[in-house]
Amino acid sequence: MGWFVIGQRGYSPDLMVPYAAAIAGALLMWLAFPPFDVGFLAFVAPAPFLWGLRRAERAGSALAVGFAYGGVFFGLLLYWISVLGMVAWIPLTLWLAGMSAGYGLLVWTFRLWPPGRWWLIAVGGWALWELIRSYFPWGGFPWGTVGYAAAGNPGLIGTVQWVGPAGWSVLAVGVAAGIVLVVEDSSSWRLLVDPAVVVLLLLLAGVLFPPHADGETVTIALVQGGSPCPQVHCQNENQRIFEQHLALSRQIERDSVDLVVWPENSFGSPYDPIGSDEIDQVLKVEAQRLGAYLLVSGTHRVDTESFVNVNIVYSPIGTQVGRYDKQHPVPFGEYVPLRGLFSFIPQLDQVPRDMIPGTEAVVFPIRDGVLGSVISFEGAFSRHIRQEALAGAQLMVVATNESSYGPNAPASDQLIEMARVNAAAVGQDLALVAITGKSTFIEAEGHVGEKTELLEERFIIADLQFRNAGATLFTRLGDWLVFVAIAGAAAAIFTPGSGRPERGIRGRR
Repeated sequence: MGWFVIGQRGYSPDLMVPYAAAIAGALLMWLAFPPFDVGFLAFVAPAPFLWGLRRAERAGSALAVGFAYGGVFFGLLLYWISVLGMVAWIPLTLWLAGMSAGYGLLVWTFRLWPPGRWWLIAVGGWALWELIRSYFPWGGFPWGTVGYAAAGNPGLIGTVQWVGPAGWSVLAVGVAAGIVLVVEDSSSWRLLVDPAVVVLLLLLAGVLFPPHADGETVTIALVQGGSPCPQVHCQNENQRIFEQHLALSRQIERDSVDLVVWPENSFGSPYDPIGSDEIDQVLKVEAQRLGAYLLVSGTHRVDTESFVNVNIVYSPIGTQVGRYDKQHPVPFGEYVPLRGLFSFIPQLDQVPRDMIPGTEAVVFPIRDGVLGSVISFEGAFSRHIRQEALAGAQLMVVATNESSYGPNAPASDQLIEMARVNAAAVGQDLALVAITGKSTFIEAEGHVGEKTELLEERFIIADLQFRNAGATLFTRLGDWLVFVAIAGAAAAIFTPGSGRPERGIRGRR
């Protein structure tokens, strides 16, 4: 072991090895997600991180190694948020890195325990980390969930109907933890081979029995009308956006489609059908002209302090079928938590009103099936897509905006990938429409159809199908594998017996 002397302090390059390993793992994990989308790396990327944690010398070092992993991975994955200002990107990255540090301390604490028990703790601890992160704080933030990258691989996406996106986090980390233990001691081979065999069997099952929509076909037009001033606000913005989408919609031939979908924020006060009878009548007339159902998405100002974000569906005869109020507002984007506490941040003046959240999933009975919808941020959460499926939806729509993130941001590709996995989890076709791009069609088995470009203004048309096959296992049971993994970790920690720490790590020198 080599030492350098700097002044009167000893320094060993070996002390930096855990940090280097964590950063390597973070970079590999970043590559597993869009825009690179090398999904199979999700099964390998946690291994250097876990290996480095087992070699940290002290609890403080383990916290720092965990923080380094989270800071690099989430910082790179979410760098597109920085276009809104460093005040948005840096606190979010620091919070996610802090949670990563907590996981690092957990893994390090039990590093000397028998391999089988450590494996259960590492896998179950990761499942708990992601579960907490998907709910807390303020409803959670699921970006970077390993399962979205792992399940997105060909073949594997067919299996998400059984284990859910988060279930694939359990399986991917199980393989990675097994790699670490086998590198240290080949006698632990079962802890790698067993999860790898499960992955291969699921791959085969996913190829042979992919989810599919088996009901009536519906022809859908997605209208990406754009914004006259993306990333900023401009004069008469709501009026101009509404008129752009209406003009583009009027280019669709009558009786050529069954459903037309406008994106989130395609209308807004005072040009909204809730507050204006004139706008409501224009949309009714357009639905009648099209001879199709029309789903429009936008905001209505309730008062000086609040607004709602809604999807409204019109029928081909010009009546309102129903309305869905967005349930999950974006923190610091659609409302400011603890507004008084954060009043010193000037950028929050750009969020002068707080969104009033909806209270339940809403579905729309239309011809030949039942339509479900969520809005923007919600499409990234498997639980919101699952709620719609449980409410009876047979076909999904995600209406989003994304005009804040500019022409080169990977935000659209990341949302599309998450929506793709979530659609497979409930076994339904899904249409995703954005105000500035990208908009696309996603089939239940994971195929992504025609896709618009960022800032492109046009409509696209494709056929999707309703699902008549009934609820998937994930729709019925949710994240059951996550709770199994957490229970396994708890059992490994608290069950008496051969859980005493070993004198060292096998294979370590």
